[in-house]
Amino acid sequence: MGTEIRTFTSLKELNEYSADQAIQYRSLFEDYSQWLGSLLRNAEAEHKNEEWYQKSAALQKNLKAPAKKAPEPKAAGKGGAKGKTAESSCWVQSGSVMLSSTEQGQVEILFEAIEKISVKIQELEKFKATVQQLERIGLGKTVNYMVYFEDDIPMKIVLRSKGNQVEESFKFATELSVSAGVPTL
Repeated sequence: MGTEIRTFTSLKELNEYSADQAIQYRSLFEDYSQWLGSLLRNAEAEHKNEEWYQKSAALQKNLKAPAKKAPEPKAAGKGGAKGKTAESSCWVQSGSVMLSSTEQGQVEILFEAIEKISVKIQELEKFKATVQQLERIGLGKTVNYMVYFEDDIPMKIVLRSKGNQVEESFKFATELSVSAGVPTL
């Protein structure tokens, strides 16, 4: 989505949204990991002795599941040596985009995507812990949460009081006066 600001009316709603995002990213992580494994198995016969294949196969074994703490991106980050994609012989510059038609290129972009997805999952887990801290200190019932997202990751929260000003402007005030005269029959 890129950059976005969303408003949540409760910490529960914010927590559910973050949990849903994490589930979607875990699913994507699994899909890409399976795709990468399949690609490496299919490329084994032809590229088994090539350095890029051996490094990729070794890194792929470390990609079992997205880490909840911090080790996984570092393990996948070793593929950061593959960050030399611009220098790699399988890539050609075309304007501002790098092009490849090789299995090595496919493997490299899958590793890069998996690494970034893993980082997003970790950031969402950290955010979930932050929301739990907010719940513990008692925020929630009279606050709206404006959340600033960058690349689907919550970066900042603005706490806004729920409707105090709005309630004041829509209060219904009236006075009723009754005459104290004698009732007529």
